[in-house]
Amino acid sequence: MKYLMILFLGMVSLASCSQDKRPVKGNTDFQRTINAEFKDVTTSPLKEKDRKSFEGLDFFKFDSSYVVQAILKRTPDSPWFNMKTTTDRLSKERVYGILSFTLKGNAYQLNIYQGEDLMEKEGYEDYLFLPFSDETNGLETYGGGRYIDTKIPESDTIIIDFNTAYNPYCAYNETYSCPIVPRENYLKTRIEAGVKVFKKN
Repeated sequence: MKYLMILFLGMVSLASCSQDKRPVKGNTDFQRTINAEFKDVTTSPLKEKDRKSFEGLDFFKFDSSYVVQAILKRTPDSPWFNMKTTTDRLSKERVYGILSFTLKGNAYQLNIYQGEDLMEKEGYEDYLFLPFSDETNGLETYGGGRYIDTKIPESDTIIIDFNTAYNPYCAYNETYSCPIVPRENYLKTRIEAGVKVFKKN
Protein backbone atom coordinates (compact mmCIF):
# COMPACT_ATOMS: atom_id res chain seq x y z
CA MET A 1 0.00 0.00 0.00
CA LYS A 2 2.92 2.37 0.59
CA TYR A 3 3.70 2.33 -3.13
CA LEU A 4 0.20 3.44 -3.98
CA MET A 5 -0.06 6.07 -1.27
CA ILE A 6 3.16 7.76 -2.33
CA LEU A 7 3.09 7.46 -6.09
CA PHE A 8 -0.53 7.43 -7.12
CA LEU A 9 -2.28 9.89 -4.84
CA GLY A 10 -4.41 12.13 -7.01
CA MET A 11 -6.07 14.11 -4.27
CA VAL A 12 -4.63 17.28 -2.78
CA SER A 13 -5.05 16.48 0.90
CA LEU A 14 -7.33 15.02 3.51
CA ALA A 15 -8.30 16.93 6.61
CA SER A 16 -7.34 15.35 9.92
CA CYS A 17 -9.77 14.67 12.69
CA SER A 18 -10.04 12.49 15.75
CA GLN A 19 -10.13 8.79 15.04
CA ASP A 20 -12.78 6.50 16.40
CA LYS A 21 -11.58 3.71 18.63
CA ARG A 22 -13.44 0.77 17.14
CA PRO A 23 -11.24 -2.32 16.95
CA VAL A 24 -9.60 -2.92 13.58
CA LYS A 25 -10.93 -6.01 11.82
CA GLY A 26 -8.80 -8.58 10.03
CA ASN A 27 -7.47 -12.11 10.32
CA THR A 28 -3.90 -11.37 9.18
CA ASP A 29 -1.40 -8.54 9.71
CA PHE A 30 -1.99 -7.38 6.14
CA GLN A 31 -5.77 -7.25 6.61
CA ARG A 32 -5.51 -5.35 9.88
CA THR A 33 -2.97 -2.91 8.44
CA ILE A 34 -5.00 -2.04 5.34
CA ASN A 35 -8.22 -1.75 7.36
CA ALA A 36 -6.48 0.63 9.78
CA GLU A 37 -5.29 2.77 6.86
CA PHE A 38 -8.79 2.91 5.42
CA LYS A 39 -10.29 3.94 8.77
CA ASP A 40 -7.73 6.73 9.30
CA VAL A 41 -8.87 9.98 7.70
CA THR A 42 -5.25 10.97 7.00
CA THR A 43 -4.51 7.84 4.92
CA SER A 44 -7.89 6.59 3.73
CA PRO A 45 -8.74 6.72 0.00
CA LEU A 46 -12.42 6.39 0.82
CA LYS A 47 -14.91 9.13 0.24
CA GLU A 48 -16.16 10.64 3.47
CA LYS A 49 -19.58 9.00 3.24
CA ASP A 50 -17.98 5.58 2.74
CA ARG A 51 -15.35 6.08 5.44
CA LYS A 52 -17.90 7.03 8.08
CA SER A 53 -19.66 3.70 7.72
CA PHE A 54 -16.51 1.68 7.04
CA GLU A 55 -16.14 -1.49 9.11
CA GLY A 56 -13.54 -3.32 7.06
CA LEU A 57 -12.71 -4.50 3.57
CA ASP A 58 -13.90 -7.84 2.26
CA PHE A 59 -11.11 -10.40 1.79
CA PHE A 60 -10.76 -13.90 0.50
CA LYS A 61 -9.82 -16.29 3.29
CA PHE A 62 -6.04 -16.57 3.67
CA ASP A 63 -4.79 -19.44 1.51
CA SER A 64 -1.15 -20.51 1.75
CA SER A 65 -1.31 -22.06 -1.73
CA TYR A 66 -1.33 -18.47 -3.06
CA VAL A 67 2.08 -17.80 -1.53
CA VAL A 68 4.53 -18.79 -4.26
CA GLN A 69 8.25 -18.52 -4.90
CA ALA A 70 9.00 -16.91 -8.24
CA ILE A 71 12.22 -16.93 -10.23
CA LEU A 72 13.25 -13.37 -11.11
CA LYS A 73 14.90 -12.77 -14.46
CA ARG A 74 16.19 -9.21 -14.28
CA THR A 75 15.96 -6.99 -17.38
CA PRO A 76 18.55 -4.27 -16.65
CA ASP A 77 18.43 -2.81 -20.16
CA SER A 78 14.66 -2.40 -20.34
CA PRO A 79 13.60 1.09 -21.44
CA TRP A 80 11.50 3.51 -19.42
CA PHE A 81 7.98 3.93 -20.74
CA ASN A 82 4.81 5.81 -19.88
CA MET A 83 2.34 3.47 -18.20
CA LYS A 84 -1.24 4.60 -18.76
CA THR A 85 -3.38 5.47 -15.76
CA THR A 86 -7.06 6.02 -15.10
CA THR A 87 -6.51 9.75 -15.70
CA ASP A 88 -4.44 11.72 -18.21
CA ARG A 89 -1.37 11.28 -16.00
CA LEU A 90 1.36 8.90 -17.22
CA SER A 91 3.49 6.92 -14.80
CA LYS A 92 7.14 6.52 -15.80
CA GLU A 93 7.96 2.83 -15.32
CA ARG A 94 10.28 0.14 -16.59
CA VAL A 95 10.12 -3.64 -16.51
CA TYR A 96 12.53 -4.50 -13.71
CA GLY A 97 12.27 -8.20 -14.47
CA ILE A 98 10.12 -11.18 -15.38
CA LEU A 99 8.72 -13.44 -12.68
CA SER A 100 8.19 -17.13 -13.44
CA PHE A 101 6.27 -19.27 -10.98
CA THR A 102 3.98 -22.23 -10.56
CA LEU A 103 0.53 -21.82 -9.03
CA LYS A 104 -1.69 -24.81 -8.35
CA GLY A 105 0.34 -26.91 -10.77
CA ASN A 106 0.34 -24.43 -13.67
CA ALA A 107 3.20 -22.20 -14.86
CA TYR A 108 2.76 -18.43 -15.18
CA GLN A 109 4.79 -15.29 -15.85
CA LEU A 110 4.33 -11.69 -14.76
CA ASN A 111 6.32 -8.54 -15.44
CA ILE A 112 7.36 -6.66 -12.32
CA TYR A 113 7.89 -2.91 -12.59
CA GLN A 114 10.06 -0.19 -11.11
CA GLY A 115 8.82 3.40 -10.90
CA GLU A 116 11.18 6.25 -11.76
CA ASP A 117 9.64 8.73 -9.32
CA LEU A 118 9.65 6.28 -6.44
CA MET A 119 13.33 5.46 -6.94
CA GLU A 120 14.13 9.05 -5.98
CA LYS A 121 12.19 8.97 -2.71
CA GLU A 122 14.26 8.20 0.36
CA GLY A 123 13.42 4.82 1.81
CA TYR A 124 11.63 3.58 -1.31
CA GLU A 125 14.52 3.14 -3.71
CA ASP A 126 14.12 -0.65 -3.66
CA TYR A 127 10.34 -0.83 -4.13
CA LEU A 128 8.85 -2.84 -6.97
CA PHE A 129 5.30 -2.82 -8.33
CA LEU A 130 3.39 -5.94 -9.39
CA PRO A 131 0.04 -5.18 -11.06
CA PHE A 132 -2.00 -8.11 -12.34
CA SER A 133 -5.44 -9.07 -13.54
CA ASP A 134 -7.16 -12.45 -13.38
CA GLU A 135 -10.45 -14.22 -13.98
CA THR A 136 -12.08 -12.99 -10.77
CA ASN A 137 -11.99 -9.38 -12.03
CA GLY A 138 -15.43 -7.90 -12.48
CA LEU A 139 -16.92 -10.66 -10.36
CA GLU A 140 -15.48 -11.15 -6.86
CA THR A 141 -12.72 -8.59 -7.39
CA TYR A 142 -12.28 -5.11 -8.87
CA GLY A 143 -12.65 -5.11 -12.63
CA GLY A 144 -9.44 -3.21 -13.25
CA GLY A 145 -7.16 -5.73 -11.56
CA ARG A 146 -5.12 -5.53 -8.37
CA TYR A 147 -1.63 -4.66 -7.14
CA ILE A 148 1.06 -6.23 -4.95
CA ASP A 149 4.00 -4.33 -3.45
CA THR A 150 7.40 -5.92 -2.97
CA LYS A 151 11.09 -5.01 -2.81
CA ILE A 152 14.18 -5.76 -4.85
CA PRO A 153 15.54 -9.06 -3.54
CA GLU A 154 19.18 -9.87 -2.96
CA SER A 155 18.76 -13.21 -4.72
CA ASP A 156 17.04 -14.22 -7.95
CA THR A 157 13.83 -15.28 -6.25
CA ILE A 158 10.84 -13.33 -4.94
CA ILE A 159 8.00 -14.54 -2.74
CA ILE A 160 4.67 -13.48 -4.25
CA ASP A 161 1.91 -13.47 -1.65
CA PHE A 162 -1.36 -13.05 -3.51
CA ASN A 163 -3.10 -12.80 -0.13
CA THR A 164 -1.71 -9.24 -0.03
CA ALA A 165 -3.21 -8.22 -3.38
CA TYR A 166 -5.06 -4.93 -3.01
CA ASN A 167 -7.27 -2.70 -5.13
CA PRO A 168 -6.13 0.51 -6.82
CA TYR A 169 -7.34 3.56 -4.91
CA CYS A 170 -9.51 4.53 -7.87
CA ALA A 171 -11.65 1.50 -7.01
CA TYR A 172 -12.79 3.56 -4.01
CA ASN A 173 -12.56 7.13 -5.27
CA GLU A 174 -12.36 8.28 -8.89
CA THR A 175 -10.25 11.33 -7.97
CA TYR A 176 -7.19 9.09 -7.69
CA SER A 177 -4.91 8.39 -10.63
CA CYS A 178 -4.05 4.67 -10.81
CA PRO A 179 -1.86 2.76 -13.25
CA ILE A 180 -3.77 0.47 -15.59
CA VAL A 181 -2.66 -3.15 -15.40
CA PRO A 182 -0.67 -3.96 -18.56
CA ARG A 183 -2.27 -6.54 -20.81
CA GLU A 184 0.73 -8.86 -20.52
CA ASN A 185 0.10 -9.21 -16.78
CA TYR A 186 -3.19 -11.05 -17.20
CA LEU A 187 -3.30 -14.41 -15.42
CA LYS A 188 -5.63 -16.88 -17.07
CA THR A 189 -6.78 -18.30 -13.76
CA ARG A 190 -8.78 -17.30 -10.72
CA ILE A 191 -6.74 -15.65 -7.96
CA GLU A 192 -9.01 -16.24 -4.96
CA ALA A 193 -6.82 -14.32 -2.54
CA GLY A 194 -6.42 -10.77 -1.30
CA VAL A 195 -8.92 -7.92 -1.30
CA LYS A 196 -12.31 -8.40 -2.90
CA VAL A 197 -14.40 -5.80 -4.74
CA PHE A 198 -15.53 -2.82 -2.65
CA LYS A 199 -19.24 -2.31 -2.32
CA LYS A 200 -19.83 1.42 -2.06
CA ASN A 201 -22.66 2.94 -0.08
